[in-house]
Amino acid sequence: MRAKGRCLGLVGGLGVGATTYYYRSLAKAHAARGMALDLVIAHAETEVVFEFVRVGDRVGLAGYLAAFAARLKAAGAELIAIPAITPHFCERELSALSPLPIVSIFAPLQKEIASRKIARVAVFGTRFAIESQLFGRVNDVEFCHPLPDEVRFIHQTYTELAQQGKGTEEQWLGLTRLARTLRRRNKVDAILMAGTDLTLLFNEANTNFPHIDCAALHIQQILDAMIG
Repeated sequence: MRAKGRCLGLVGGLGVGATTYYYRSLAKAHAARGMALDLVIAHAETEVVFEFVRVGDRVGLAGYLAAFAARLKAAGAELIAIPAITPHFCERELSALSPLPIVSIFAPLQKEIASRKIARVAVFGTRFAIESQLFGRVNDVEFCHPLPDEVRFIHQTYTELAQQGKGTEEQWLGLTRLARTLRRRNKVDAILMAGTDLTLLFNEANTNFPHIDCAALHIQQILDAMIG
C-alpha cells in the first residue's frame, strides 16, 4: 500500500476545468513520487463568487467559502486550496473563519516575481483580478492595465473558459495577440496568467510570450504542504 501525505480539501467548481487541472496535476505528481493522493473536493459556484466580488463583499464571500472548508474538514481534509485567483479576494477574511489552513496562491507568486527580477506585468484573468491588481496582494511590481475593451475581452474569454470547460483556437489567438501587444505597447516583462482556466488554452509548448503560470506555482506550493 502506497504512503499518503496530508489530505487536501479542494474547493472546486471555480471553474470545473480548473478543478480538473489541479486534480490531474496533483495525482500525476503523487504518482511520480510513488505516493497515493489523498483528496476531497467540494463544488462551489462561480456565479456566486463573482457576485460577492462584484459588490465588494469580502465577509460574505469568506462565509460562503468557509462553509465548504467545514464540509471538507468533516470529510477528512487537513488543509484546503482554491484553484482560482478571484476567490482569494477574501483570503484574509477566510483565513479567520476557515477551520483549516489555506494554501495561498500569492506567496509563491511573490517569490517568483522577485527571483526573476520582473518589474512590469499585465494580468490575464477575471476583470476583478485585473482591475484590482490581484487584490493588492502582490508587491514590488508595476501592474500595467490593458485598455477597457481589452479588459472586457480578457474577462469574457476567461468566463467562457470557466463555464464551458474547454477553449478554442480563436480564443488562444486573441489572447496571444493581446499579450504581444501589451509587451510592445506597455513594455511589460511578463503576463501573469492569473486564472487557472487559462490552462485550457495555454501550456508550456504553445505559450510563446514571457509569462508566469500562477496555477503551476500554486500546485507546487500545495504539493510542498501535502508531502514536502
